[in-house]
Amino acid sequence: MKPQPSPTIVGRSMAHDNALDNAVWLPRSVEELLHRICVEQSLLQPDPGARRALADLGEAAALDVLMQMSGRRIRNFSGFILYMANNFRPIPTQESFADTLPSGSSSPLRSCGVCSEESLQSDPRYVAPSSSGQSISPQLIALGQLEFRKAFLILSYLGRYKLEETISVEFIKQIQWLNMDQFESVVWEELRSKCIPLLDRRKSSDWDSSKAHIYHCHVDLEGHLIFKGPYLQLQRTHMQRVLGDDNVLLVKFAEEMNIGKGSHAFQGYESIYHKVAQEGILVGLRRYQFFVYKDGGKEKKKSSISSPVKCYFVRMESNWIADQEKPYILSDKFIHESRAVFMHVHTVSSLSKYMARFSLILSKTMKLDIDLASVHVEMIDDIVCVDDDGNISYDENGEPLIHTDGTGFISEDIALKCPHHIFKGKCLTPMSNQFLDGSEIAEEPLNITKSLTSEAFRLFNKGAAFKGTLLLNKLLPPRTIQVRPSMRKVKSDASFSYIQSCNSLEIVATSNRPKRTCLSRYLIALLHYGGVPNEYFLELLKNALDDAQNARYTKLAAIRVSLKYGDMDDFLVSRMILCGIPLEEPYMQFRLSVLMKEERKGLKAGKLPVTDCYYLMGTVDPTGLLKPNEVCVVLENGQISGDVLVYKHPGLHFGDIHVLSARYIKELELFVGDSKYAIFFPTKGSRSLADEMANSDFDGDMYWVSRNSQLLRYFRSSKPWVPMSSTAGVQQKGPLDLTDRELEKKLFDQFLANRFKPSYTISVAADCWLSYMDRLLTLSDDCAEEKECLKEKILKLVDIYYDAVDAPKSGLKVDVPPELKADKYPHYMEKLKSDSYTSTSILGLIFNKAGSVQTEDNQFNGISKLSCFSRYSESGLSLWKPRYTNYLSEMAQALEHEIEEFKEEMADDIIKKYKWMLYEAAEFEDSPRKRDDIFEEALAIYNLAYDYAQMGGVGRCSFAWNVAGRALCMLHASKQDDKSLIPCSRSVLTEILG
Repeated sequence: MKPQPSPTIVGRSMAHDNALDNAVWLPRSVEELLHRICVEQSLLQPDPGARRALADLGEAAALDVLMQMSGRRIRNFSGFILYMANNFRPIPTQESFADTLPSGSSSPLRSCGVCSEESLQSDPRYVAPSSSGQSISPQLIALGQLEFRKAFLILSYLGRYKLEETISVEFIKQIQWLNMDQFESVVWEELRSKCIPLLDRRKSSDWDSSKAHIYHCHVDLEGHLIFKGPYLQLQRTHMQRVLGDDNVLLVKFAEEMNIGKGSHAFQGYESIYHKVAQEGILVGLRRYQFFVYKDGGKEKKKSSISSPVKCYFVRMESNWIADQEKPYILSDKFIHESRAVFMHVHTVSSLSKYMARFSLILSKTMKLDIDLASVHVEMIDDIVCVDDDGNISYDENGEPLIHTDGTGFISEDIALKCPHHIFKGKCLTPMSNQFLDGSEIAEEPLNITKSLTSEAFRLFNKGAAFKGTLLLNKLLPPRTIQVRPSMRKVKSDASFSYIQSCNSLEIVATSNRPKRTCLSRYLIALLHYGGVPNEYFLELLKNALDDAQNARYTKLAAIRVSLKYGDMDDFLVSRMILCGIPLEEPYMQFRLSVLMKEERKGLKAGKLPVTDCYYLMGTVDPTGLLKPNEVCVVLENGQISGDVLVYKHPGLHFGDIHVLSARYIKELELFVGDSKYAIFFPTKGSRSLADEMANSDFDGDMYWVSRNSQLLRYFRSSKPWVPMSSTAGVQQKGPLDLTDRELEKKLFDQFLANRFKPSYTISVAADCWLSYMDRLLTLSDDCAEEKECLKEKILKLVDIYYDAVDAPKSGLKVDVPPELKADKYPHYMEKLKSDSYTSTSILGLIFNKAGSVQTEDNQFNGISKLSCFSRYSESGLSLWKPRYTNYLSEMAQALEHEIEEFKEEMADDIIKKYKWMLYEAAEFEDSPRKRDDIFEEALAIYNLAYDYAQMGGVGRCSFAWNVAGRALCMLHASKQDDKSLIPCSRSVLTEILG
């Protein structure tokens, strides 16, 4: 794999300089040092001839040349490189190379022939850290007197080098009382000349103590430890809030990339990782032990670096003086007692459910500010399913079917304490719910619920753990929460009453206004099977393509696409359009082209926008008035009436789309008042409607609801899904059947299996289903026998898919048998050419049509400025020029981070940092500064970024709009002839434009 070129900043993503893409590739360490010199001295990147000269020298010599140049004033970068390369005299020692390697360069263990394992071990400062055998040195004792994040920073900068041979006790004492920014700078300067840091330099924005931080430990194949971080995190989990950020360690176990991905390859280092788990991880004189992991679920495993399976160790003991002086909730506790602080998870029925339930503490949530001791948590019965004769219905395992699986009630006074518009545990910022005037949409939450893939709420109470949805019930007495047995995932154990429980009500999301809805390939296939003709979908595609094509030329199309993809840029383009900035403005055109490409990409995958369709949270009818085939749908203007289609993604069964009757129920208002956006299901009938749709429930699942007249006219429903398999015969040991040692080994075995031997059954079953469904949709009526054969395979795959989704909790091992695996796949799935055929189904037609539209490449030959923004003050320019230089360096480092999931968060934090510099607040509307002062600096920022964009491309303009966008929009609107600015709510605008 060849090294990547130095990045440039384009909006919030990384792009490559086009001039270098076709030139000479250099090692990453060389690229980084070139980039650093260019930023520090405001130089253009060297030309291909100079780059070729560096490549000919080799990595070590090229780095030595550049390090010699970095301390001198450079005028002609390319010429200077050629001169130095021609006169270079190689330095023979390996040690000199180690001293000159720049920050952020690749690990010495991976440097191609320059710095080997043997040469590192010969360095007296080097030690291969391990999880045991650590002696207590004066430096370690001194380190323990520092604030933990300071101590961790030193350890992370040391990489694989020994603390005792690199830093003195006197140095640690001298820097003890420095503030975090000063501390980081001093440590960096001290260590970068003595060892090879394995991390990029931390940024000042990382030290905001009010934000969540996560500490990393990487374990290599030999059990060596490398500490990284801390990294900013958008929000805290329940575990972090209880234990504290610094007592939680995210541990990543490396995977050998050069050998096969089989059990044989894994067995080579399984024992090493078990040794780490048994002995714990020493961070200084703190010992962290394996505590919890979270399965990646349906998320695909991408690489060893970005595995969806997360493993956490927590601090169990410490010999540092600073830790002895502060109380710690896990002090003097065994590991099973420590878990009982959160819940009595040992009471679950099977080992497979242990971590599935305990990982609830890792959900991204917002804690509701309420004293649970003063709340009456009442257990009420689930409503069972009964047939017409009054007999209870049972599932394939002999358990009673219920209508109320996952939903309870909450009193109005507690519901009102919940912030509006929570999504994935994060309270949406005013920017997300405001528009030009900054006004916020204030709506009472209807359900404490979840997004498409995360649970609704978590209630930890006296050792028990609950999850589900809590429906507002105005009839309940104050300070009351009602839960049901189906919502209780972990029971309390009276014998653990001596352990103080950390009780908490954690919110994942509230009922929010549904966004504009799109179809999916699964939904299109099922709708087409049910009778919706090709022409309907092709008309949707044509309209969407027309909008995408016109987005750069007409304001109506532009505002539509900008609203649809507004989450990509905090609705920046929408704001720019509505404040009067012309569409031909360079950055506007650039952003619109990005949004248009995203739109076409989605259209190829079947994401067709459709009107009168909504994703709503599902709950049950509290009145008991709905009949078995009726629902109550509450939208913006209240309850609706008439037929609706209802579907739960990702349903694969022919009968997963139901035709139901939406009914108005006056009595419902007694419970929920004027709350909005939900679908209520009946509590009558022999089976729950949710269970009939992809084995769903009401613990926060979102349902697709359509009142689209054309879909209702064409679609004919099929018989609902009935599960064919049973888990009754599966015998599993429970946690109480194992000793503490056996339990910990089994749990860690589970983690290793999930991490290194993940199941692909879900994705394989879905791919095979789509292949067979594609062929079924193209067969004529005279192919009855082949159709029946395909249907039989499809139905078997549906059961396998649904079983695989539940496998982490059920403990079932589910695989797709060879006879059900597809031989060929439709071309739109973009498999290998040898495994593909050209599909003529509606999905193939959509893919071909959307892909045939030519993308117009705007070359942006000139970066013109808006005339009303052309004047700026020299004082503003002087203030922001060094800030902009720092921004470019910080953003480049952030976007090169090896952990993909942190790139966006780090980039967002950097932008927030510079916004704060401008506004002295999170946003323009909240700023205490005089508006004229803000406008003056915003103009300087605008001109600075646009001048730099003349050399680096239109993407460089993003700094101005990401940091000063709101101020620039307001300033532009005030400079127009029409002085009035009409308040405009995003949600209303979205509804109007459809």
